[in-house]
Amino acid sequence: MLVAGLALLAAPAAALASGAAAPAQGLRTHTSEWNHLWGHVLIDLLVIGVFFGVAAIYMLWKYRANKPEDVGFAPKLTKAQVIGWILIPSALFMADDFFLAAKGWALWNTQRTVPAGALEVKLTAQQFYWEFEYPNGLVTTNELKVPVGRPVVMRMTATDVIHSFFIPDFRVKEDVMPGRKTYLWFVAEKPGKTLATCTEYCGVGHSQMPATIEAVAPADFESWLKSNGKQASAAQVSTN
Repeated sequence: MLVAGLALLAAPAAALASGAAAPAQGLRTHTSEWNHLWGHVLIDLLVIGVFFGVAAIYMLWKYRANKPEDVGFAPKLTKAQVIGWILIPSALFMADDFFLAAKGWALWNTQRTVPAGALEVKLTAQQFYWEFEYPNGLVTTNELKVPVGRPVVMRMTATDVIHSFFIPDFRVKEDVMPGRKTYLWFVAEKPGKTLATCTEYCGVGHSQMPATIEAVAPADFESWLKSNGKQASAAQVSTN
């Protein structure tokens, strides 16, 4: 009965957690998997909290004092009972903890492995803005346009102090440091806009470092990239 009840309790939450947008073109994305793992953690916390809460209320009621002179006493347990009460609950809880830890490690490996065919964008962090450079030389400031369904890897460095590039909707965050290159990748699974921000205090303008990330259809992205890339090349030639 207990197992069946827990399964019924877990099913809706698990479905909700995994109900995020499906990975684009079958790609295993860490965005949806982090959502699923976090949903599992919340289910665990709920089940454990309910279990211990009900147990505490039951014992408070069963062993309550009926008169002032009532004194509680503990039943005498055998050595086998003591070991059983310690090891069995510990094994149950630790097994689930190890399962969640293993899922987290596997997900971390996914997050650090850039998929083949990813669009590479160079990110340079400065006080107090983000500069994005595309493979064709196009440079934008605080605005990143990406194609829906294609992995995008950010190759990042900073020119001054430590920053941290965070995209909440994609569940990715990585420090950006002078003299070092770091990276992160993500996939926009549907058209729309989201925000990236700096989560490492970098000076008085730290709060003024939002960047807009806009996901568009692949054909629209290619058209935009070619058109603006030509304009950038023309402007570069004219300045030279």
